[in-house]
Amino acid sequence: MKTLDQINKEKIVAIVRLDSSEHVDKLVESLYEGGIRVLEVTMNTPGVLEIIQSIKERYSDLLVGAGTVLGGESARAAISAGADFLLAPTLSEETIETGIRYGVPVIPGVYTPTEALKAYEYGAQTVKVFPVRSVGESFAKDLKGPLPFIKVMAVGGVSLGNVEGYLEKGWHSAGIGSAIVNPELIKNGNYEEITARAKKFIQIRDSVNEKR
Repeated sequence: MKTLDQINKEKIVAIVRLDSSEHVDKLVESLYEGGIRVLEVTMNTPGVLEIIQSIKERYSDLLVGAGTVLGGESARAAISAGADFLLAPTLSEETIETGIRYGVPVIPGVYTPTEALKAYEYGAQTVKVFPVRSVGESFAKDLKGPLPFIKVMAVGGVSLGNVEGYLEKGWHSAGIGSAIVNPELIKNGNYEEITARAKKFIQIRDSVNEKR
């Protein structure tokens, strides 16, 4: 299965942004136990390239992306580390071109229909709308009116309280940050709660799928 197809099938992407690499093993283990099979490790996480390599070696069935990719140089570094896909907070033609050159999909951040179309013209098949909390759940449906060929990921404010609405209203996937990978839970070593939250997101996804 192609990477983007797998992301759209799994729908829930856990966003890992850490102050250090100290807790990454336990964190990834807790996410995996919760049913997460796609995660993003942001490039501003210390030791991110080694983290991506390590996760890929330990979990053959996890898709691991690099997040907060800001240009061609960081894109190449992430790809060399084994990243399956790249996510960017903004729209960068250089980043998308680098991904295409190495056969790694790039999901750029956009905020308007104009940016979404430009990302598609650059070669991106999926875009992430960030921060999605500012445009709301209906934005994907509105965007698909004139641009039905673009797939969309919701990122920035997605929670247990609203993820069902996003998935029901045409969003192909959702990136989840602190609602699962909560800094306080990590600080307190409460990985059971991280696993529990992950399971709840997966249950909601499955429930939405059953309604279709």
